[in-house]
Amino acid sequence: MRAPKETFSYPYPHPAVTTDVVVFTIRDERLSILLVKRANPPHQGEWALPGGFLAIDEDLDACAARELREETGISGVYLEQLYTFGATHRDPRERVISVTYYALVPQDALATPRAASDAADVGWHPFEKLPDLAFDHADIIAMAHQRLVAKLDYSTIAFQFMPEVFTLSELQCVYEVLLNQSLDKRNFRKRILSLELIEETGKLRRSGKHRPAREYRVKHPKRVEIIK
Repeated sequence: MRAPKETFSYPYPHPAVTTDVVVFTIRDERLSILLVKRANPPHQGEWALPGGFLAIDEDLDACAARELREETGISGVYLEQLYTFGATHRDPRERVISVTYYALVPQDALATPRAASDAADVGWHPFEKLPDLAFDHADIIAMAHQRLVAKLDYSTIAFQFMPEVFTLSELQCVYEVLLNQSLDKRNFRKRILSLELIEETGKLRRSGKHRPAREYRVKHPKRVEIIK
């Protein structure tokens, strides 16, 4: 006969836990972020990050993926944990601690987002022209962007924005969008090729009257995130 399950009484109130997700992509040569319009109070009708409350029997990673799927219809993207936000008055309903995530995805890998669950609308917004956001989501996005830019100096994180096949000019454009500055073409190509992470496909791509450009692909896609 199994022993009865022990029960405990805690003298401390328990805060609620949520997950919020910052999804970055590049659309029309602009860094963009996926936002949902809140259908319910608080902050009803305001734009916010996809996210929601953690179920009592749910893992954090599973919660982030579920909320993203339920509110935007997007699934199957790699989510990396960013930071935990826990200011005492960040949510008017109760004490809420948010474990935040971010994802970097090429636009051609994403399905068209669709509003669902408690989201009244969903859409991509340029990073430099974000609307007023609910809660402290502007701070979350700012930290995610800082993390993204910092990683450009020591990793190949920018490859996560690229389609399977790309040109060096397209890759340089991604770096310039993320850094918000122009880069010297010769120095950029020399550095990228020295990493020995990409290889030619053997095909050329012609765009307008420009000379045909070599197409490249990543040699080892699973290693791209960690190689310095």
